[in-house]
Amino acid sequence: MSTSTETTAASPTAPRRARRRRPDWSELPRGALLAVYALLIAVPLVVVLLTAFKTSSQMYENPFALPATPSLANFAELWAGGRIGTSFLNSVIVTAVSVTVTLLVSSWAAFSISRIGGRLGTFLYLFFSLGLAVPAQVAMIPQYVIFDQLGLTNSLLGLILINIAVTCSVAIFILTGFFRTLPQELFEAAQIDGAGTWQLYWRIALPLSTPSLAAVAIFLFVMHWNDLLYPLLFITDPDLATLPKALLDFKGEYTTNYPVLFAGVIIASIPMIVAYVFLQRWFVAGITAGAVRG
Repeated sequence: MSTSTETTAASPTAPRRARRRRPDWSELPRGALLAVYALLIAVPLVVVLLTAFKTSSQMYENPFALPATPSLANFAELWAGGRIGTSFLNSVIVTAVSVTVTLLVSSWAAFSISRIGGRLGTFLYLFFSLGLAVPAQVAMIPQYVIFDQLGLTNSLLGLILINIAVTCSVAIFILTGFFRTLPQELFEAAQIDGAGTWQLYWRIALPLSTPSLAAVAIFLFVMHWNDLLYPLLFITDPDLATLPKALLDFKGEYTTNYPVLFAGVIIASIPMIVAYVFLQRWFVAGITAGAVRG
């Protein structure tokens, strides 16, 4: 009888007694902080989403309540007259051109700095990095004077150029750090096979840097799409206003139409969400492609 019991206990198929896992109380403070942070992020988003489908009276009565009768009237009022549609198109043009040109120029500069190396490469890297230490507000007056003398104020071209000039420093800073991590053996082997500098950049550096380019593109897209400072400084024509500047028309000195304004915020957020989802998938694909090539 005892032998049978011992055999059953030693059998691998015998059920094992579940061990109780002691709670890790050291994780409690971090979990509480994350919960508070999540509430700080979620509550404003919920209020904006609910208010966009309410009337002003419903919003002031109870901001956190569900809309009694959800309506798209705020979105219809927002698009009435075509002003928001024009501003939306202006934002798309300015953001798309600014991000594309900034990525091209910054990747060229970052690749050159990483290939030069030595004291000259370090000097150029520090020179471009100094742009991160200068606040945009400090250079606003000189920038406006220069652009006004060149006739680039109150134009989308001037807004695109100032966006590129302001964000090139941070893009070069990020991309240079990534290009320096690429194995030099790949470039040396390509040079032995007769590849020139352009081929090293286009066929080796760019395919391997897809993850970094995607991350920088997301960062630049958010900066350019949400920028309000430079449109306020350079743009005075309502037909050339970008979307953030156009939404200011719904904010008055004494009263503000919050339901319509929040509807505009939702519309302005959609392209960023779509761009992030698209570039996130590209980000993962870039990592896989780089791993296969390596």
